[in-house]
Amino acid sequence: MLIGEVARRSGVSARMLRHYESLGLVRPSGRTGSGYREYSREDIRRIFHIESLRSLGLSLREIGRALDEPGFAPSALVDDLVRRTRERIAAETELLTRLRRIDAAGPAGWEDVLQVVALLQALGSKSADARQRAALSSVHEAVVPVEALVEAALSETDPNVAGALRWALARSGDDGTALLAEGLGSPVAAVRERAVQALAELPGVEAAAQLRHALDSPDAVVRGYAALALGTRGVGDAVPTLIDMVVQGRNDTDAADALSVLASDAATADRIAAVLVGRLDHDTVEAAARGRLTQALAGIPGARASGALVELSEDEDRAVAVTAAYLLRLRGER
Repeated sequence: MLIGEVARRSGVSARMLRHYESLGLVRPSGRTGSGYREYSREDIRRIFHIESLRSLGLSLREIGRALDEPGFAPSALVDDLVRRTRERIAAETELLTRLRRIDAAGPAGWEDVLQVVALLQALGSKSADARQRAALSSVHEAVVPVEALVEAALSETDPNVAGALRWALARSGDDGTALLAEGLGSPVAAVRERAVQALAELPGVEAAAQLRHALDSPDAVVRGYAALALGTRGVGDAVPTLIDMVVQGRNDTDAADALSVLASDAATADRIAAVLVGRLDHDTVEAAARGRLTQALAGIPGARASGALVELSEDEDRAVAVTAAYLLRLRGER
């Protein structure tokens, strides 16, 4: 079969067939009387083998080794191809993500594109200062897609940069709320913590709703941040978690402050005081926890809290009694 016919049937151009021949990959088995290349059935079979291996991403040099070296083992080469393919896919995915983010920024011209690219690169910089400047600049200098800000916030380990990213997210509107909420379900505890911290600084009803959902999280740290944020917003759903924090000694001072904010009306104040007293009377509560619960009553106004402190001033636990008596004096009730 002559080269033109081989090219037509195989889909490999005559030029490429000649290139294969120059590399020694395919050698036509014969020549016609006029000197034209003539390919045998075995030659054509080898051409199809070459094309199959090329489709896997092998170089022509690797193909030559695979076809001609008797002891050549394909497993190592296939493993290497898998690794290279994964690296290529990761690089292409990163490029696609960057292009999507630039498109989401709605650039009006190339100057805008270059500015967004510069900020996206700075957000991924190894320099904490560069990342912090990019986060602060994202609000004023160029529109950085909120997706990029959320990704940076969930991965940031430097506290100063993390604070700047949360600040930028809080000024980006509600678009980041759903993305941050996804971070609450991350298998990585640090990511869950960063997600709830960022949500805590977002204004609006949607962020508050996600924080309410976070109160049911199996992660105590997530529940704690959510409760503190909701408490300062006056959301009564946070009360049980805040009292748990006081008992367990986790950010108990902040939790007590949040309870005092929630106790702004008489009915809520009495309800909080009743729960605190109920936990004080529980047999399993340790002495240190009883002391923290007593201190938490200091910020709760009303007769219910005052009456509880009067009773506690006679408590058999000397530390609790002294604390209650001191708090009563501060309230001017004893």
